[in-house]
Amino acid sequence: MDLFCAIDLRDGAAVRLVRGEFDRQRTYGDPLALARSYVRAGARWLHVVDLDAARTGEPVNRDMVLELAKAVDARIQTGGGVRDEAAAAALLDGGIERVVLGTAAQSDPGLVERLAHKYPGRVAVGLDHRGGGAQVAVQGWEQAGGSSLEASVARLADVQLAAVVVTAIERDGALEGPDLQDLGRVLGSTTHPVIASGGVRSVPDLADIVRLEVGGHRPAGAIVGMAFVEGLLGVQEAIAACEASG
Repeated sequence: MDLFCAIDLRDGAAVRLVRGEFDRQRTYGDPLALARSYVRAGARWLHVVDLDAARTGEPVNRDMVLELAKAVDARIQTGGGVRDEAAAAALLDGGIERVVLGTAAQSDPGLVERLAHKYPGRVAVGLDHRGGGAQVAVQGWEQAGGSSLEASVARLADVQLAAVVVTAIERDGALEGPDLQDLGRVLGSTTHPVIASGGVRSVPDLADIVRLEVGGHRPAGAIVGMAFVEGLLGVQEAIAACEASG
């Protein structure tokens, strides 16, 4: 199972939100310094989100995302405001390994299919949810998208996605452990690789994700952010916990 070290960007700074609430922000300074610290510790993947773009669709932090790709020796998976082919191309042709479509995946599944065909293995879908996954959230987590977790993955069943990123918004940044129940729902609903996000604070949390299996399908990755910047978990020990999956 892969570890993804999270860096969320707002107004050019590295930040973390608590439960997806923009008025509950903690700031951690220079994104480049944070990215370099993760890579020095052994990170092979960074998960970078442009929070400003996620809300408005405007690529406020795109230059920073592309700068990160040039500055560190790690693969970057990025999302936030990727809602048309031009936005995806600017990132994928600019050195980003993988883009994550959230709002666009709900409103325009055809865009996901076109991009996945043009960029094989480099397009993922983000499913951000609250309240048991009854509805997937869009527009920077501020609106309900209308589709359930299961319906969202079902309509992309035949698209060759790199991954489905499942974020439990109510646990994101809260350090209360992962939402294994809804993660299991997605594992049981798709054959796509599934990446877990939200709530991880410790090695036992990662071990719980590693052990989760539904119908022979196990998580392909886990995203960790707040636990690193708050000093609760080290990157090296997190990588070791993920590698315990074999």
